[in-house]
Amino acid sequence: MSESLSEAVPAAIRGFIDATNAGDSAAFVAGFTEDAFLSDWGREFVGHDGVAEWDRSDNIGKRSHFDLLAVKPGVGDQQFVATVVVSGEGFTGTSDLEFTVRGDRVARLVIAP
Repeated sequence: MSESLSEAVPAAIRGFIDATNAGDSAAFVAGFTEDAFLSDWGREFVGHDGVAEWDRSDNIGKRSHFDLLAVKPGVGDQQFVATVVVSGEGFTGTSDLEFTVRGDRVARLVIAP
């Protein structure tokens, strides 16, 4: 992540990427609000339990690693689109992650095909 890019990245998104790359599942789940919503290609997960399930099945459990390419504002307040390159034992490739943040936590994450 370039110096100028890292300054523009909301803390919630930085935490999401850093926890994934460190393989820290506890920090990853704690980076979401308790009522968080996560949709991954139509599969839906709710709350900390749902986020933890997705983390095991699709993220840290698959040794995912994110390289952040860009972050831009989304359509609504506190919404952002992060473009990442994903590597690991699960999905690999470039993907746009649509975040809604609340303070320093992720309230909503949508990963669309």
